[in-house]
Amino acid sequence: MTYILFSIENGVAHITFNRPEVFNSMHQAMREEILEALDTCARDETVRAVYVTGTGKAFCAGEDLQEVIDPNGPSLTTIISTGYNPIVQKIRNLEKPVVAAINGVAAGAGANIALACDIVVATASASFTQAFSKIGLIPDSGGTWTLPRLVGFQRASALMMLSDKISALEAAAMGMIWKVFPDENFREESIALAEKLAKMPTRGLALTKQALNQSFDHDFAAQTLLEDKLQSMAGNTEDYREGVAAFLEKRKPVFKGK
Repeated sequence: MTYILFSIENGVAHITFNRPEVFNSMHQAMREEILEALDTCARDETVRAVYVTGTGKAFCAGEDLQEVIDPNGPSLTTIISTGYNPIVQKIRNLEKPVVAAINGVAAGAGANIALACDIVVATASASFTQAFSKIGLIPDSGGTWTLPRLVGFQRASALMMLSDKISALEAAAMGMIWKVFPDENFREESIALAEKLAKMPTRGLALTKQALNQSFDHDFAAQTLLEDKLQSMAGNTEDYREGVAAFLEKRKPVFKGK
């Protein structure tokens, strides 16, 4: 890996965007490394949760515009169809919880990759902006799907059209992200969150994620039928049996994600 850092510690796969000199903006090689890392997370049974963050002052500033204006570079359509769309789709389909730890600026596609993750936390000095309207584009990377569902139609429309920069505290207040941690202990707190998830019954978390993914496409009756199906699957896991046994025996459960 050249443009990201990747490691596995305490059951958590750490994916760190690592082009700090350009605020972790993405080009083709970087997107390919992210896709490779996500595939590794899906295959590796030792990975129980994923933690995504950035180096330097930014989480990710979105697309590297030098790539867009390069006459020999990929087209905008190719960039989205082979890069950003597969990244956010893999995040949503990954059967493991994904934490986005926003360490600084999250702009454009960078903001929307974050919003595709299961739990988003940010350092107090972080900020978010959709940015696309400033150069005549529409939000991509799933943003037109995730943002209205998180903050409502009116707020999403204003954030996308105006491209205003909002603080982490504002993002938390409107329900865009889960929580804000002080700058001085952000890394410690956010990694602790990912490690907590890694110790949980992650098969059940994966089924919860599946239910959430489908919830906006179903009416109430259809969603309850899906819950019935997924609950039956959860009830047949080793983790469920361990959780019940631990409760009855008044001890701490040891989950294996199976």
